[in-house]
Amino acid sequence: MKVLLVDDHPLILSALQQFIEGFDASHRVIGVDSAAAARVQLQTHDDFDLVLLDLSLADADGFEVLVEFRNTWPALPVVVVSASDRTSDVIRALDSGAMGFVPKRSSNEVLREALGTVMNGGLYIPPTMLGLDRDRLLDPAVRSASLLGEHAQPSPAQQVTSLDKIGLTPRQSEVLSLLLKGLPNKLIARELNLSVETVKDHVAAVLRALGVSSRTQAVLAVSQMTQSPPRQPG
Repeated sequence: MKVLLVDDHPLILSALQQFIEGFDASHRVIGVDSAAAARVQLQTHDDFDLVLLDLSLADADGFEVLVEFRNTWPALPVVVVSASDRTSDVIRALDSGAMGFVPKRSSNEVLREALGTVMNGGLYIPPTMLGLDRDRLLDPAVRSASLLGEHAQPSPAQQVTSLDKIGLTPRQSEVLSLLLKGLPNKLIARELNLSVETVKDHVAAVLRALGVSSRTQAVLAVSQMTQSPPRQPG
């Protein structure tokens, strides 16, 4: 796996590079300290598998860089690694197309889990980013309230417990899969050979099935439903 690491703090850049390359000999990390240098790397090398992006860069706004990278290289997943742990920043990053969000205060094991999840096609958000521990995450009422965040209060119909119980059609499942990869409706339509209007209808049906009102809430809901349960003490 080849990773582009974008962070303007030399110590963090070096530490993350050593850690990622250290836990798998096949991993190669190219570290750059600016958005401009990252653009050069992506424009001249087409073999990157993942971008790790800091939101606080000296030469650009990290959110704007995230949107730019996702629009220019839509098949390349981006994971945000940030000093911020605000829920509003997590939601904004997901809205902008990030496939994961890892606060810099996280443990090495959290980063390892995040990279594995994203490289396997999933989306990673630590439960603690939503103000939950893993035990409370198992409570459907708490989970539903957390995924709706500050935007709305859940109703009983919005308390979804697992993906296999929400009754998606095969086509809706395909749409959800592409939605989780951060693809906009236009690219989903192209992938599935559908009209944009038909995709909009499918997206609306998926949101209703999940009991949420936005794509970001859908991503959060699915992420929480697919998190591994906590290990029980032996």
